[in-house]
Amino acid sequence: MDAQKRFQLCPIRQTLTDCIQQTEGFSSDAALLITDRSSLMEEAAALDIPVLTRSEARRDTLLAEEAARHENWPIALVQWYLQGHRDLPWRRTRSPYAVWVSEIMLQQTRVEAVIGYYNRFMERFPEVQDLAAANIDEVLKYWEGLGYYSRARNLHKAAQVIVRDHEGMFPKTAEELRDLPGIGAYTAGAIASIAFNEPAAAVDGNVLRVLARLYAVWDDILTESSKSYVTRLVEANIPPHATGEFTQSLMELGALVCIPKNPRCEQCPLRAECKAYRFEYT
Repeated sequence: MDAQKRFQLCPIRQTLTDCIQQTEGFSSDAALLITDRSSLMEEAAALDIPVLTRSEARRDTLLAEEAARHENWPIALVQWYLQGHRDLPWRRTRSPYAVWVSEIMLQQTRVEAVIGYYNRFMERFPEVQDLAAANIDEVLKYWEGLGYYSRARNLHKAAQVIVRDHEGMFPKTAEELRDLPGIGAYTAGAIASIAFNEPAAAVDGNVLRVLARLYAVWDDILTESSKSYVTRLVEANIPPHATGEFTQSLMELGALVCIPKNPRCEQCPLRAECKAYRFEYT
């Protein structure tokens, strides 16, 4: 018997405690309640029973279906990326240090503006040890003009942590990377997937927009629930042997094709799969 079905066996007037006692073969720690009723949610919380709202349960079902089908769009997207992506200097290597520096520089800064700064910075600080050993004033000098100087300070601090606590070796998982100064969920996912082939999601504004259109997510994509949903959609579709290419292909599509206004749908490799496009034009 499925654990999610156990509460269907109980009359609606019974309490959750009664239901647990009368449903053979299940203990309270195996239960899962799907409900939108606040009174039942409160009772479940008191019994340490996990709760999903009906919308959350519906989304989890959709995610399971997508993962089971393993749709073709991720491979089509990666193939599109490999056939003609922009030749950017940080894409010529899988060095976690190079990926990290580029991702921090690209935060709130246009790609075109970053290229020159990136090249000069990497020439002066080619390895994480060089950055860690440098004086912060010199680091800031090479950052001058990019703005948001806390990014440079956090780079310097994180480099010192990597050298001091990790013997100069980058942590290889997104979870470990998030412990470093200045590295959030997106940057950790980008480094882990591109440099270490971990199936980690890197979800920024571009990726939120692409997946929201692809799956016709009409909710506000800036809410935490929508971000969580999109992140799980990404995770469910990461090609296991092309994690870095998948991450970068989503970035590329959002930056060049699936742009905020007037998206260039005629150029999109996912047009046939896109639910928002079909809704708009069929």
